[in-house]
Amino acid sequence: MMRHAQEHGYAVPALNVVDDLSLRAVVAAARRLASPVIVQASVKTARAIGVDLLTRMFETASAAAGVPIALHLDHCPDEGLIREVVEAGWSSVLFDASSLDYDEAVTRTRRVVDYAHAHGVDVESEIENIVGVEDGVGSDSLVHSYSPERLVEAAEKTGADLLAPQLGTQHGQYTRRPRLLPERVHDIRRLTDRPIVLHGGTGLTGDQFRAFIEAGISKINVSTALKRSYMGSALESLREAEAGDVWDPPVLFRAIETSVEQTVGEHIAMFGAGGWAVDSASACSAGGRMQGRRR
Repeated sequence: MMRHAQEHGYAVPALNVVDDLSLRAVVAAARRLASPVIVQASVKTARAIGVDLLTRMFETASAAAGVPIALHLDHCPDEGLIREVVEAGWSSVLFDASSLDYDEAVTRTRRVVDYAHAHGVDVESEIENIVGVEDGVGSDSLVHSYSPERLVEAAEKTGADLLAPQLGTQHGQYTRRPRLLPERVHDIRRLTDRPIVLHGGTGLTGDQFRAFIEAGISKINVSTALKRSYMGSALESLREAEAGDVWDPPVLFRAIETSVEQTVGEHIAMFGAGGWAVDSASACSAGGRMQGRRR
């Protein structure tokens, strides 16, 4: 999926889900707009739902999507949980080593990569921290930062498949204007052809996303925008239920799914990911390859 995005000048939306409603909404938007997507689960969500149930939910929801859909564990520093999702057949994991010093981060990332690759699962590497706390993981301070050369050196030592560098974005909702670093993507891309991931996608404009994609970003993570869409639509629906004294849960479910699907669709459009007529199976198995053409 990442290689296809690199070759065709778009970014794959990587969308954090929290339950079956948000999962179905992501799949519905991907199918409607003919876009490949990555369904992501945070550590908190994976533990709350359970890896086995979440895996089955994904398999059921993606079975008839007609576009490539991958399942990814986001921001996980816990090697035990990573082993659990690898054994469950997820497509990829992000091993978050951003709290560790360089040498330990490389050593532990190499261990995760060796285990994941033995099971056909890809690894996204984060050894310098992206500012912001997401679902209890992360830091509001820049703890570790390295040169592009150092980042690529670590990727080569560990064998990581994707790189998640600090690019001036942050997790969560922006409280001040960020200083974005698309030029840093150029610097890293000159040193490696490994796909580069943009974290903290919520709050950027279409032009800002395009600048990152033109610089070489091929995966963009979005979480907070979906949460706000989910919770905002739920709040509005509950207020309407209270005002009319009509308590019908399926009405709430539809409101949430409709809102989240719309938000996903907006991001698919901004990332240039829609309109692919795909020749491969709907759900990308670990190690699978995407082939498609623009509609």
